[in-house]
Amino acid sequence: MQHMGGEVQQGPALAGDVLAAQRVLLTLAVRKYDDDYEAEAFAEGVDRQLSVVREWWSTPGPMQAFRQVTPSELKTREDVEDFLRAHQVREMHGQALVLFVTGHGIKGKSDTHFLRLPASTESRPLATAVRTSDIVLAALDSHVKNVLVIVNTCFAGSVHAEVAALYKEIPPDRRKGRNLDVLTTCSHDKKIRVLQFPKLLEQALQRLRRTSGITTPHLSVPDFMAEYARGLRDEEKHDFKLRYALDGGDAEPTPCLPNPGYVHLREVLGTAQQGGALSQEYWLDRATGRPQEHDTGWYFRGRTELNRAVASFLSPAVPRGVMLITGCAGSGKSAVLARAVTLSDPLFRDDPLYKAAQDSASADTFPPEGAVTAAVHVRHLNAAQVAASLLHALALPLEPVPAAGDQVDVWSRQLSEHVRTCGQTVTIVLDGLDEAHEQARIIGDTLTPLADFCLPRVPGQRQDEYAETAVPAVRLLIGVRSSRPSQSSTSAPSGEDPGLLRALQQLFPTAHVERTDNESSKNDIAEYLEALIGEGVDDSTLAEVVPLVAKMVWPSFIDARLAGDQLRSTDDPLTLARSEDWQRMLKRGIRGLLQRDLALVEGDDLPSDVALALLKASAFAKGQGVPWADVWPAIAGVFLAPKSLDGNEWDAMIGKLLSGRLSGYLAHAVEDDRRVYRPAHEELVEVLLDPDARLLDNGGRDA
Repeated sequence: MQHMGGEVQQGPALAGDVLAAQRVLLTLAVRKYDDDYEAEAFAEGVDRQLSVVREWWSTPGPMQAFRQVTPSELKTREDVEDFLRAHQVREMHGQALVLFVTGHGIKGKSDTHFLRLPASTESRPLATAVRTSDIVLAALDSHVKNVLVIVNTCFAGSVHAEVAALYKEIPPDRRKGRNLDVLTTCSHDKKIRVLQFPKLLEQALQRLRRTSGITTPHLSVPDFMAEYARGLRDEEKHDFKLRYALDGGDAEPTPCLPNPGYVHLREVLGTAQQGGALSQEYWLDRATGRPQEHDTGWYFRGRTELNRAVASFLSPAVPRGVMLITGCAGSGKSAVLARAVTLSDPLFRDDPLYKAAQDSASADTFPPEGAVTAAVHVRHLNAAQVAASLLHALALPLEPVPAAGDQVDVWSRQLSEHVRTCGQTVTIVLDGLDEAHEQARIIGDTLTPLADFCLPRVPGQRQDEYAETAVPAVRLLIGVRSSRPSQSSTSAPSGEDPGLLRALQQLFPTAHVERTDNESSKNDIAEYLEALIGEGVDDSTLAEVVPLVAKMVWPSFIDARLAGDQLRSTDDPLTLARSEDWQRMLKRGIRGLLQRDLALVEGDDLPSDVALALLKASAFAKGQGVPWADVWPAIAGVFLAPKSLDGNEWDAMIGKLLSGRLSGYLAHAVEDDRRVYRPAHEELVEVLLDPDARLLDNGGRDA
C-alpha cells in the first residue's frame, strides 16, 4: 500500500501537554478522476479549495498553530482507511480537529452517501467507495475536544440522516462534554460546483480581514456560516448555503475556526487591557495625544501642576480619597486621566513610549508604579455595564443574577464586598462619566456604597484607631464634564457647579476638584502644539505659529490636536497659519476644522459628501459605535440619499476614510465582539448631528 504520510507525524511521540493543546487540520481530498471528461478542471478546482483552506487555517493567533495533514493521493477505499489509521484519527487527542472532505459523491439507493474514489465503481459503492459517514464519525468519535467536519461533495446533504443516526452510538459523556459540528455545502440532490466553495471561502476570508470587524481570535460556527452565505445570490442559498448535518449547539467561538481578521494587540498595558481588546488603545490615544492611530509619538506636554496633583493623590501617602478632573468639552480631561493610567502601569513602563514620557516631564508628575487598580471608560454604558466593567477590570468573575434580581444591585454589592475584603487600597479611574447612561444609578447604586471607603483619615485620630480602619480603602479618580466658571472668579462655589459635578461633590464632600480649562492651560496647549508640529519646523516658524494657534483654539485640546495635524501635514505651516481663511475656520472650532478636512479629502479620491455621510452615520449610531460590515453603509446611505453606492463602493470609501486625513476624527472600540467606530469626541458628535452645520461649505479649501 502506498505511503499516506502527511506533512507531520502524529502519534504517541508527542508529549502529553502538547498532545492536549494540539490543533489539527486534515484535508481529505480526492482530486483526480481520470474517467471524467472534465478531470483536469476538477483537479484544479480541488487544488484551489485546498489552497484557500490551508490559508484560512494558517491564520496566526494566541493558540497553538494548526498542524496541516494531507494525504499524497487517494485512489481506493483502502487508501482512505490507511490515511485514517496512519494518523490515528479515531484515537486522536487534542484541542481541535478540523476535517475537510472534498471530491465527488455518490447518493446510494438506500439514502447512503459515499465518497467516490478514482477506483470506485458506481454500481458497487459498498465495495469500491467509502461511506462518508464512516469518515465523519471517525473524527467525531475521537478524543479531541472540539471537532468540525466540512463535507464538500456532490449530494452532500444526503449524509445528514446517517450522521444523525450514527451520532447516537457515540458515548453520552463524549456527546455532552464536546463541541461536535458537521457542515455540508450543498443539498441532497445537487452536485458541487468545484470552484464555488473556494470562491465563497476566499470572499469570506477577505471580508473577515477587512470589513466584518470581528475581534475574537476565533469564530463561532454560526458566524462562519453567515459570512460564507453572504457571497451567495438569493436564488443559490437554498441549494448551496452551509447546512448543519450535526449542530454542536454552541454559538460561542470555537478553536476549530481561526478568525482571519483577528489582530493580536501587543499588551502595552495591564490594568487597561482588562477592559477589552482595544481598551488599551483608548488610553494610549488619550495619553499620547497622537493625531492618528498609527502614530508612535508621545505628544503630551504641560499641565505640570495638575499632573503633580494627580501623582500626589495616587501616592501611598493618600490611601483614600476622591479627585474629580473636570472642565469644559475638549479641554483634556481624558488625557490627564489616561496619562495617570498608562504611566502607573507596570507593563507600560517597559515600553519605549514610557522613556519618551519621562523625557518630557519632571519625575514628581509620575504616579507610582501599580497605583491604578482598574480603569474604565464609561461612555454610553448603563449602570449595569459600568458595574460589570469594574469587576472585569478587577479580574473578578460576575456573580450570577437571580431571575428576579437586579444586575446593578448584585454587581455593585459584589464590588463593595471585594473592596471590603481584598486587604489593600483599590484605585478606580472612571473616564467620561458625563457620557454614560443612567448617571443617577451609577452614582447612587455603584459609587455611593464606596463613599465610606473613600473618607480620608480624620485629623487627630489615634494611630491604633487608624490602623484598624486602614482597609478597606478606595481612591476614585473621575473625569466629568462641566461648564467653565464665570470670568470674574477662578472657581465657583460648589453650590453653583451644575449637574453631575455638583452631585459628585455632594456625595463626596471631601473630594478634591481639579479643572483642565483654567488660564494656565493656554500655555499647556501651546506646548502641545509645539510637540505636534515641532519636528522639521524651524524655531522662528514655531515662535509665530504656536502662540497664534494656541490663542484661537484655547481651551480645546481636541481643536489643538486637529489644527496641529493640519499644520504638520502641509508643506508650509507658516503660510497656512497666516491665512485669514484658515484663521476664520479655526475660530469656528471643530466645525471649521472638519469643514476644511472635508474639502481637502477630495484629493484622496474620497468624495466629501460620502465622507460626511459616513461620519454622520458614526455619530448617529448608538452604543459604542457603528460596525463596518453591512451596517455602516446602510446608515450612511440614508445621509447620502438620493445618491447611492453599491456595497463594494462603500467598502472602498470606508477604507479610504479610515486610512486618510479624516481618520483622526474617529475612535474605535469593541461591542459584542465587533470593532465599531465613533466620533473621537462628543463635541464632534454634536457638530455632525447639527442640521444647520453646513459642513460641506468650502471650509478653507484654498487656505
